[in-house]
Amino acid sequence: MLTSNGYRLDERRLGRLVAVPTEERGDREALRARLWRDGYLWLRGLLDPEVSNGFREYYFERTGLADRDGRPQEVDRAALRKVLFGEVVPGPEYDAFCRQAAIKDWFGWFFGAETFLHRRKIIRHTAPGENGIGTATQAHYDLVYLREGTDQVLSAWIPLGDCPVERGGLTYLEGSHHRVLREEAEGRLQRPAASITADLPALAEEYDARWLVADYAAGDVVIHTAHTIHAALDNVDDRMRLSTDIRYQPAELPVDGRWQAHWHDRDWL
Repeated sequence: MLTSNGYRLDERRLGRLVAVPTEERGDREALRARLWRDGYLWLRGLLDPEVSNGFREYYFERTGLADRDGRPQEVDRAALRKVLFGEVVPGPEYDAFCRQAAIKDWFGWFFGAETFLHRRKIIRHTAPGENGIGTATQAHYDLVYLREGTDQVLSAWIPLGDCPVERGGLTYLEGSHHRVLREEAEGRLQRPAASITADLPALAEEYDARWLVADYAAGDVVIHTAHTIHAALDNVDDRMRLSTDIRYQPAELPVDGRWQAHWHDRDWL
């Protein structure tokens, strides 16, 4: 049984995320067509798994949230905030991970242009058993938060370590970007910067669509557009889920200045 924020997902409204096939990985036009059609690109093994796992170990070592195998540990919340926002988020290790050649060069190749990495990058950890409203990322699309820049910004969701479905990875609402694009163009989605809903089953019914899930592995990256609706599942595993969200865009296009400061504890709930 899969849930998100405690809501049980309807099995009739579930599907599987489809990875980019090997024969398309080096075909930029095919990838652009796939991104337009599906709203996401699941790139298996884009990164060296040892690099992803290495950053995961560094994160848990510095924060004390889990042991090296991802088993949760008790930690003082004030101490966690101090380390997370004073050391990890602005630190050279995290910056190097987000700018590693496997990521930066891929975006440069895909855009065919010089790239810009948004400075505000988010690391998310979810402990087993957290399943109330507000514990998992609610359904949203990123443009809601990025209206002062280009809508050509792309998000990269990166699992830090293996993330099977039961560990609470990201889920995408199938084909949702097409409706969002249409309603954005018609001026019907100029809502405040807020999530759409925590009720994923109801949203799937409204869109007549499936939530797509996957078993992610260390080294995977999922690219999605600013219009693709996504959310997170609850973690029902026995290990901590860890991931990061970063955003790249062509450097020549307008940048949302609000996203050019480090993620801070005042933004963290």
